[in-house]
Amino acid sequence: MIAIMSDSFASLFDVAETRPLHAGSWLFHDGDPVRIMYFVVEGAVDLTRLTDGGVSVMQQRARPGQVLAEASAYSARYHCDARAVTATVVRAVPVARFLERLAADRLLAEVWAAHLARAVQAARMRAEILTLRTVAERLDAWLREGRALPAKGAWQDVAAEIGVSREALYRELSRRRREPP
Repeated sequence: MIAIMSDSFASLFDVAETRPLHAGSWLFHDGDPVRIMYFVVEGAVDLTRLTDGGVSVMQQRARPGQVLAEASAYSARYHCDARAVTATVVRAVPVARFLERLAADRLLAEVWAAHLARAVQAARMRAEILTLRTVAERLDAWLREGRALPAKGAWQDVAAEIGVSREALYRELSRRRREPP
């Protein structure tokens, strides 16, 4: 199903403009009008939102084969900032064209609806993880979702996803290495 989904999403962007981005480049900002839907081909793009308290919260890290800010297709304005994490290539298609393609292809619309449902489930799980009090509880819940800890250089991504500092995650991982199984 994942391959079918990725192929289907790619077909939504088959007439899209390809845009290379440098690390740190902005695609859009919170409050900008939604005119474009993006599909990540290479690299990664972070969606972040600033809380009223001034804390930046990562909402999504879109990687190759993923649509960025899916809910934006149904919104007048973006509700997050989008910034390339690394050198990135995206495909960009006008949102009207994106929606026309969905309306014209029932199977594609069903795959899209299923994808959105999974995105809601993932967001709810992430919200649940963020309510946990300790780094250990958050990491355990994250791992229970069938995820594996990535290579050491990507641990900061896990920290951002579970809402803890890199240093707190590193301390927890160090503690786990010291404790016998």
